[in-house]
Amino acid sequence: MDQRPFVLIVEDEPANRALASRILTARDYPHEMAVDGLDALNKIASRRPDLILMDLSMPVLDGWETTRRIRTEPSCQQIRILALTAHAMVGDRDRAIAAGCNDVLTKPYRPAQLISAIEAVMAGDLAATETQP
Repeated sequence: MDQRPFVLIVEDEPANRALASRILTARDYPHEMAVDGLDALNKIASRRPDLILMDLSMPVLDGWETTRRIRTEPSCQQIRILALTAHAMVGDRDRAIAAGCNDVLTKPYRPAQLISAIEAVMAGDLAATETQP
């Protein structure tokens, strides 16, 4: 039985949320959305996702700090976090990993890249999700 992981999309930009949601819906991934880090923490408290697609630059509580807070909770250690970010400078990937993300996918991305990154992160195959130009 191929059960899809429950995904939380954490993204402040409506167009980016809609894009990720369309991609996940097309592949039958159950998901919900949060508009910022604080909203994400509240949603995680009521239903723990298997995977979080985490935007890093958001108002209220950014993805860096949200990820750090998630990683301090013992009950959240198994949640996979894939950063989706426009931050593509040298060191940004390392900074996201240091904050607690499992891997990083740089925006803009194609639908197939997102699905491949999700599958790789869920399988623990982090080398497969290297940012592609």
